[in-house]
Amino acid sequence: MSDENTKNTQPEFRMEKIYVKDLSLEIPNAPKVFLERENPKIDVHLHTQSETVEEDVHEVVVMTTVTAKVGEKVMFLIEAKQAGIFRMTNMTAEHLEQVLAVMCPNILFPYLREVVSDVAIRGGFAPVLLNPINFEMIYQQQKQQMSAATSETAH
Repeated sequence: MSDENTKNTQPEFRMEKIYVKDLSLEIPNAPKVFLERENPKIDVHLHTQSETVEEDVHEVVVMTTVTAKVGEKVMFLIEAKQAGIFRMTNMTAEHLEQVLAVMCPNILFPYLREVVSDVAIRGGFAPVLLNPINFEMIYQQQKQQMSAATSETAH
């Protein structure tokens, strides 16, 4: 009987679904942009968000905006949101926060990389390979910034 009780209090993590939540490709200067011979400058913005869907069920979204420019001319703009639904039970608030900020984005990021690369290719461009992201480091930096902000307001 005690083994059964122990099982029920162990933290559990399950992926329920991984999906593309939103995706767009804009090529505002087509068709002339395809005659450019210069390599574009690629600008990437990435962020994550999570929300509780129901008790123990959370949606995590990793979003990116990729802009390719030659000079001031936009070659293409890709916006993608890769999402996942995760079921997590028996986790402390701190552990849950870390799983939502680090583990879930780490699971979703390879899917996002593939979507962005595929969309660029289908748009007639070279693949865009997003560099790996250290979500653990980002999480720790955010915690430090929040801690510093809290201590500043306390003074």
